[in-house]
Amino acid sequence: ALVEQLAEEPDRLKLGGETKEMSFLFCDVRGFTAISETFKSNPQGLTILINRLLTPLTNEILSRQGTIDKYMGDCIMAFWNAPRKSDLHMEQATLALFQFKDALKEINAKFVEIGFPEIDIGVGVNTGPCAVGAMGSKMRLDYSCIGDAVNLSSRLEGITKQYGLWNCIGNNTAESVDHQFALLEIDQVAVKGRSQPERIWTVVGEADIIHDPDYLALREAVDEGIAAYTSQDWDKAEAAYNRAAEIKLDALDPAGLRDAFMERIVEYRENPPPADWDGVY
Repeated sequence: ALVEQLAEEPDRLKLGGETKEMSFLFCDVRGFTAISETFKSNPQGLTILINRLLTPLTNEILSRQGTIDKYMGDCIMAFWNAPRKSDLHMEQATLALFQFKDALKEINAKFVEIGFPEIDIGVGVNTGPCAVGAMGSKMRLDYSCIGDAVNLSSRLEGITKQYGLWNCIGNNTAESVDHQFALLEIDQVAVKGRSQPERIWTVVGEADIIHDPDYLALREAVDEGIAAYTSQDWDKAEAAYNRAAEIKLDALDPAGLRDAFMERIVEYRENPPPADWDGVY
């Protein structure tokens, strides 16, 4: 698609780019260093593992009109709404994210058959303005995107581990897809390098479970936990997160989320935050 556009408008092949709203996805393999160590005497085997992992995940992105920006070892960076325009880039990125879970089940089933270790991933998705176009130097150009919203997407992927989650999406994306996907609000965080806090969410299902009693009960418990936590009602927050941890969905085990907040609650009981604390972690 990009080559076709450049053939029609060759002036676009120059350093710099255009500013537009896009959606971004970062996906990373958990514990890849340890996995690599098991292949230290068989680097070709590691190459096979990575290729067999990245191919199905890439198919999920491309089939939803996404663009692969680059592979960084075991990490995928992708984006939507460039070079092909899409008014549904938030939904397409979120759907690709959620379909990763089913793709990973098939990947791991095949890995077990051939004696490879099972793989776990973390995925972050965010939406916002960025500069997209030819980046790099006069000698070599790379069609890519840069900006705060891109960086936040990468941070969200890293944050997933702290909450025992496999995916995390930013507030802009969540507001756009709230009626197409079952979401849970997780926290308000101030990520490294950013002054503004971000409300973060996780995707736990598609539209078919939005009215599911278990999902509704889980969302109610987590929302109650966040409200009590922010108002420093530690007992009520603890009870809410314990209740949430008992409700398991196919794409989410809330035990990790409960554990993350319980660790903080224990600390805040001993050393309470100031009265004007806003709950941002």
